[in-house]
Parts: sequence; C-alpha cells; structure tokens
Amino acid sequence: MVRRVGLVAGLVGVLPGLAVVPASAATPAFVVANGVTQPIHSFADAVRETVWVDIGLDLDANGVGDRVATDIIRPATTERVPVIIDASPYYATSGRGNESERKSYDSAGVPVKFPLFYDNYFVPRGYAVALVDFSGSSRSTGCMDTGGRAEVASGKAVIDWLNGRATAYSAASGGSSVTAGWSTGAAAMIGKSWDGSVTQGVAATGVDGLRTIVPISAISSWYDWFRADGVSFSGFGTPTSLASGFENANARSRCGAVRSEMTSGAPANGDYTAMWQQRDYVRSAANVRAAVFSVNGRADLNVKPVNWGQWLAALPASVPRKLWLSQTGHIDPFDFRRATWVSTLHRWFDRWLLGVPNGIDNEPTVSVERAVDQWSDTASWPPSGTQTRTLYPVAGSVAGVGTLATAPGAAATASFTDNGSGTPASYIATPNATSARRVVYSTGTLTSDLRVAGVSRITVAATPSTSTAHLSAYLVDYGPATARSSTGEGIRTLTTESCWGEDRAGDDACYRDTAATTATVDAQVIARGWADLANYASLSTPRTLTPGTKYTITFRLSTTDWVVPAGHRLALVVAGNDSSMTTTPAQLPRVTVGLAETSVQIPLLGTVPSARSSAGAQVTRIPRDAVPGRLDG
Repeated sequence: MVRRVGLVAGLVGVLPGLAVVPASAATPAFVVANGVTQPIHSFADAVRETVWVDIGLDLDANGVGDRVATDIIRPATTERVPVIIDASPYYATSGRGNESERKSYDSAGVPVKFPLFYDNYFVPRGYAVALVDFSGSSRSTGCMDTGGRAEVASGKAVIDWLNGRATAYSAASGGSSVTAGWSTGAAAMIGKSWDGSVTQGVAATGVDGLRTIVPISAISSWYDWFRADGVSFSGFGTPTSLASGFENANARSRCGAVRSEMTSGAPANGDYTAMWQQRDYVRSAANVRAAVFSVNGRADLNVKPVNWGQWLAALPASVPRKLWLSQTGHIDPFDFRRATWVSTLHRWFDRWLLGVPNGIDNEPTVSVERAVDQWSDTASWPPSGTQTRTLYPVAGSVAGVGTLATAPGAAATASFTDNGSGTPASYIATPNATSARRVVYSTGTLTSDLRVAGVSRITVAATPSTSTAHLSAYLVDYGPATARSSTGEGIRTLTTESCWGEDRAGDDACYRDTAATTATVDAQVIARGWADLANYASLSTPRTLTPGTKYTITFRLSTTDWVVPAGHRLALVVAGNDSSMTTTPAQLPRVTVGLAETSVQIPLLGTVPSARSSAGAQVTRIPRDAVPGRLDG
C-alpha cells in the first residue's frame, strides 16, 4: 500500500498554461527506506504547469528570443526537489515509448498526460519531471536544427533556468517571468534516440547542475546517423528532411535559412563538413561532468552502435559511467528488461540527484545480454585485459575464401563484383564456398571463448574497375545459436499490462508487457562498417578514382561487446555496397582486394587460433586528413 504523508486534496485556481496547485503541505522532499526513495507524495495532487524558457537564440528571426515549452509535474511540497528532464521533438507527432504516447492538455492549457512512466513513478518519490519540446517543435518557438545548437540549447537553457541563470515565461510570447524556486538545481536528462542524443550534446557543454544523463540508443555524432566514412545511408538524406516531419507551423514559415544551412552542409557524396562538425558531440566530450548511464542495442541499425562506443571512449576518465548492451535493435530497456531497468534507474537517480549512498557507482559498469534474456556483468569498460590485435586475410584453396590469421600471408588477391543488390544476409551466407559478391576469411574453430569489445577498424587495399566504389565489411560469428530476431527489433508486444507508479486522471501508469522474438541462426553479424573508396585519403574531400588503380582505405566498424563461443569461428567478410543501408555508387565496380595489404584491428579478450601463413608485405596505410573529434584510424 502506498504511504501518503501530510497531503491535502483541495485544488486552487487554474490559470491558462500555468499550474494546477494543491494547497501547501508540509511534506518532506523524500524519504529513504530499504536503500531507495519511497512514494510519499500524492501523484493525483501533484503540481502541473507549463513554462516557456528563453534559450538565448533567435533562429526564427522574429526579433524575440526563442522559447521552449517545458511541461512540469512536481510534488506538492514546500521542499525543493531535483528534476528529471526529457527533451524531445516527438511529443505532438509520433509520440514516445512502445505505445506512442503523446502529451495532452485540458481546456485551460494545463498539461494532463505526461508520456512514459517517469512521472508516475518518480514524482511520488520526490522528483519533478520536465518534458521539453525542442525548439521549433510542438508548442515551442524557434527552429528545428537537427542536433544543432538550438536543440542543445533547448536542454541547457532549462537547466540554467532551474539554477537561476536563464529566464522562463508564463506564455510562448509575452507573459510574465517565472522562477523555479521549487528546484534544488540538480537535474538529470534522459531519453531514447533523438531525445537521448540531445542529452549528450547538453552534457558536452559542461553545464552546471546537470548531474547525470541517461542516453538510450543515442546519437553522439549526427554525421554517423546520416553517413558512414563517406557513404550516405538510405532514407533521410539531410538533417533538413528529418526535421521537416516534426516542425511546427512557425518553424515551417520562418526557418528557411536554418534549413538551407543544413541542406548545403550535407552533400550527398558523404563529405564531412563544418555543419556535421557542429553536430559532433564527441568533439566536446572532454567537458562532460555528469555521470553517464548509456543503454544500447547491438542490432540497432537506426542509431548505429559506433555512436555509443566513440562517446564512452571520449569521456574523461573521472566521469562515472554505466553501460547496458542488449541484443535488441532500437528498443527502450523498459521494453526488454523492464523490472530490472526501473529498479536500476531508480537507484541511479537516487544516487546522482539526491546523494543517496546506495553503492550503485561501485557495482559492475557493464551489463551485456549474452543470450536471449541472459545477462552478464563486467567490472569495467573496456574489459580489463582487452588488447587490440591485428588479423590478416590469407588466401585458401577456394577462391575468395581463406583464413583470418595472426600474420599476413604471401602476396595474393581476391575479387568480388558489386551488383548493387547485396545485403548482409547474402554476403555472409555459405562461408565455405566462393561467392561472386564477397570474400570471406575466418579463424579456425575456437577452442575457448573470444570476446570482441570495442570499435574495430579495417584497412582494405582495393582496386576498383570503375571510378566509383563503396565497400562494406562485417565481423561475423559463425556457429549455431538462438538469438533475438529482427522481427519487431527483437521484441513483441503482449496483451497483458504491468504498472509502474501511480495513476492520476488522464495519466495511468500501466503499459503493455513485451517478450523477446527469437530465431535459430548459424551466423550473426557482430560489427559492421561502410565506406566510400573515394574518401581513402580524406573524409572531407573525396578523390577521383582511376579504374585499375589500387587504393588503401581505413574505416571503422561498429562498437560491440560480443563473445564468440568455443566451437564457433570469427570471420571477416568484405563486400561492395550494402543495399539494405547505403546508397548505390554511380558505377558498380568489380573490386580486387590485395590481401597482404589488408588487415583488421579488433579489440580482443582471449586467444585467436594460430594459422600458418607465408611472410608478406606489411600493411601500408595512406594517411587520412585529421577530422577533430573523430576516431578514424
């Protein structure tokens, strides 16, 4: 039974867009029992209000500072409380969570529905929850700039307001100023996908008052959402095209200059530009002071896993951190590990927002789903003892098939033809037979487990037959397993519900349960990467390729933490364009790979089986121009 202390049910006057305020009650801010905060505040009587925070920009050029709508729900207590913030462009469009919840308001403009369970669960325990509409979206003014300075300011300005450093108003235009005297100034930011991305952008400003961020399937560099080492991903071609689905009427009519800047800064050839650099939070990760709880899906091909790896690697060593890595795709942990997620997040916020000494910061850093719904913990990331090993493709007796060895082989070549329709499934099939589409090299059968943990990089010496060529590379675990399937990104929604927190009229705490979708497989891609060979020497300036000329390029594979079990094989597959992910080159080439000059650098924990190989030339790398904040080899 929920314990309520000193609560008064009566409500006082309602003003448009402002609070529903219960009579004051001398209730403490929070109470701890059994190591966690307890639900002592009435959720039904919580204060609900909207303020519009000036973000210090005027991107819509109307002569007035842009203001972001911030819907707040907080306990009815005279004590000050910390704030959990989720800033998003989705609240009036596609909604949040597995059930696509949207905000709702009563006839006076007071917020009624707060999407997700954060308010239901945490407000009774002494937290405020603030849901922020990105600049240019929903009820905010200004412009959407897809990961740019306005979106970062949309979160940072709210934290500044909570700490008395920014101004908020009672209306989107005009209105009276509103202070946050009810706030301790301590804030957390949380969110999935786009929401989670801005948590990292705000943290990278080093803003005072931000105690922790919880980025879920988050983008750390927007270039790496739209592009990959010179290759453009299929789908949204520019930040402008992505923002267009979420802009409000004001942004659509007034933000042409912002859209033009984003469009011109995102050339289709995949070049890295100043526009992308502004949206690269990794560059400023050294400024982060907030504790980081990063949650990601190994099979997330929406926000590619390279994003979380490069973000964690760039954080200062002093930043407390925690990492969850599931086998799912683009899924919130509430929908793949619900009970453990809620209890862990509860303790995490108690620790970093309220200072409750619950020891969570001394527990293992990493929790990885090794098999379906089976989790394994590791003390630190990267795991202690991990070493980057260089492995080499060595020709075998079957054309295009060979050994992934610990030393380079004799000078040899292997070729494949890009027909424009290849996919990872077709590339990794029948690994012991010649395929016209790809080449494959694998270790011998492992006699002990081999853990791949980190970002791998591949160097390929490639000779194209045309003036354009795209490359794809995959690390593959060959061996039988039961895994989460791609159906539903690894989950299915059930008809039953579970409840997490308290209900209030118009905002219930119950959500439909989920279960894993599974498949029996004999091969799993554990890391992948893509590149345009024209960017062999520079990510910002492509070169014209001469047919028949050999070029050497180094590019990244996605971050992973994967155990290839004893009895399986680890393999490298190299192919042409990935039609499931990337745009097709203008001319489809036949590509010849120089094996002795090709290698892959893999962060490994364990022993790779030795293989006999002839001595050969060492790998030759052509330097690529330095791009600040990136992790190119």
